[in-house]
Formats: sequence, C-alpha cells, structure tokens
Amino acid sequence: MASFTLRRFSKPGMLRRIDRKHLIAFLEPHAAYFSARGVELPPVQQEDGLDYNALSHLLLTPDSTTPDDLAEALFYVNEVSTPEGFDSIQDEIAGTDIDVEIGENAAPADLAIQVWMADREIIEKVHAEQFFMNVRSFEYFKTKKNPLPDFLLPSEETLAALESDLDEWFSKKRRGKYSKVFVYPKEGHTWFLVRHGKPYAREAVIEAGESTSQYFRPEKFDVLAYNPVIGEIRMNAETKGEKELYRKKFGFHLFGDEEFFNERSRFDLEPLRQIGEDALLCDDVDGIEYVRLKEVQVFWGGAHKDVEIRRSEDIFASLRDRGVSLPGGGKIIKASFQIKFEGSKTPRSVILSSGNRAQFKRDGDAEVIERWLGLRGFIVGAGGASDE
Repeated sequence: MASFTLRRFSKPGMLRRIDRKHLIAFLEPHAAYFSARGVELPPVQQEDGLDYNALSHLLLTPDSTTPDDLAEALFYVNEVSTPEGFDSIQDEIAGTDIDVEIGENAAPADLAIQVWMADREIIEKVHAEQFFMNVRSFEYFKTKKNPLPDFLLPSEETLAALESDLDEWFSKKRRGKYSKVFVYPKEGHTWFLVRHGKPYAREAVIEAGESTSQYFRPEKFDVLAYNPVIGEIRMNAETKGEKELYRKKFGFHLFGDEEFFNERSRFDLEPLRQIGEDALLCDDVDGIEYVRLKEVQVFWGGAHKDVEIRRSEDIFASLRDRGVSLPGGGKIIKASFQIKFEGSKTPRSVILSSGNRAQFKRDGDAEVIERWLGLRGFIVGAGGASDE
C-alpha cells in the first residue's frame, strides 16, 4: 500500500485513547523503523516514555521506508475505528476467546488493534463489509435448472479453490494474485465480496525536495449476491471479463457447473404500458411509501436508431392531466423511478434497463426494490407474490 490517510491518527489525543501497552505491542515489531525516524518505543512495562506528539507526526507522514505490513495494519485499524466498525467487530468476536480477553473499557481503535493482533482476518472482514453500502449498479444472471438445487454455504476448502481460480485469472490479466472472498449470509440472500488488485498505478510524489514516482496496486472490491429462491446471482464488477469470470467460477464452485448461471436475467418494462399507473402500486411491500415514474426511454429503431425520452416530476400524473397515455409503439428500454422509503426524508432514484441492469442509490435498498419489481411483473420469471 503506497499511501494512506490516517484520519483517526491525526491527533495525539486520539492515540492516548488506546491502551498504552496494546499500542506499543502493536507497533513494536517495527521498532527499528520508528527508531530510524526518531521515535523510540519504550518497553511495554514502562509507565511513560512514549512521545505521542512525535508518534502522531510520524504516522501522518509515511515515506518510502515505511514497512508495507505496518502500512497495511495501520490502514485497516484506522478504517474500522468508527462507531459502526466498533459494533461490527464486537458482533464478529461475540462468544469467542478474543471477546473474553478484551476489557470492557476498550475504545474503538483500542478494540481494533487488539483484534487485529489476535486475528487480522476479522478486521479485514469488517472492513470489507463496509463496501456493500457503496454499490449502486448490478447485473443479473440466473440458472435454467429446474428444480433448483439446494444451496449450502461454501466451506473453507471451496472458498480456497474458488480463490485459486480467481487468482489465476487476475494474475494473467496483470492484476496480481491473492484475491480474497468474504461470505455474508443476510436477509435471505448470500452475499460475496471479492477483494482483488487492479492494474499497477503510478503516482508522482515529492521526497527530499525531489520529484519521484511510487508504483502500487490499487485495491478493488466486487460484490455478488445469490438469491436461492429464484436461482439468480447479481454482481457489481468493473469489466466484462470480471463479470464473465464470476459467472463461471461461482457457478462451478457453488454448483459444480461453469454454465450454471447461463442466462442473463431480464427486466421487462412493459407493465408500465400494460397496466399503467397500477404498475407503481406498493401497498403490499413493507418499507416503501410510494413510487413515481420520472423518466422513460422508448426505442423506435429505424435507420437512425431513434430513442424518445420522456421526463417529468410524475409522468403518470402528467399523462392523466393531459388525457393521454404512454406511446403504444416502440420498446421501453429504460425507466427511472423515484421511490420514497419508510424512515427516509427524501425519495431515492432507481434506474431499470430492459436487459439485466439495475442501478440503486444504496445497495441496502436492493432487497425491498427487488420484491416490489417482482410483484409488479418487472422481473421475468420472478414468480410475483408466490415468492413468499
């Protein structure tokens, strides 16, 4: 990791909130590095002698001599030292020996440091989970298998085999090895988070007054979610190659068949034309207060591949006022909805394409939105109300 910003290590006062013996134990493996930069780490048992001001400055000014494993440890601890991270870490260690050994007075960063030293994978998992809420676009793939095979959470051996196959592809595509797959069962779906590298990047930096370069491999998180009710997996990944990789390898390692997810799921926007405003009903979906249609795109084709775009604050209300309806010809290829969720001050937009792509403002909205889409007939083969 070439560079990092330690917001929560910006003040000596923050460092003092970490139990002194835990902080020194965390940093001690790199005592020679700290000493070379003018900060001496006292013995753990010594009551004083730690210069918090100098340590804070050093942590905020990493250079080319900063050990990679120290930079990585500081990055992860810093990222999860938040109120949300504090609760997530406690959920992960609940009922374990680690939970028993940590005192009740541990502050967020203190807890993160102790858990990192005991089992760094817990911190990595908590950090990775934070990326779920940032995902805004998914593509959907499903299986034709009928009946659907039972789905079991993958074992450690299965995940290791999956990671090995992913590593081979990433390495060939110059993205480095050492991918990691995290598994999160929640709300009827099983979520998978794939951490991997991106192609090398170059960043210009100033060292000792001279311009130089640092090369590093950026980190990337891809998100997938499997719905066992309809045999569908949705994924957010950057490239076509990555999506095809996940389609095949997750199918193979979860179900023994690279072509298990061999059909692109399809969204059908014709209910907007067939049943009109009733396609926006949501009284039977917990969590949604109302839905409005904001925009539709109709593909007319022809020699010039015409696309007609209609946009309004409320399209159906506007059509009603003018005594007209949506055009009867052409194909509706995209629609933008405004959805007001319970407990939210403002509505959020959802964009649906007639292929297999959906865009959400928040990934946490996906489960509720998909339920509504299925009940209104926008998802082909979803089964509507029978999916209870």
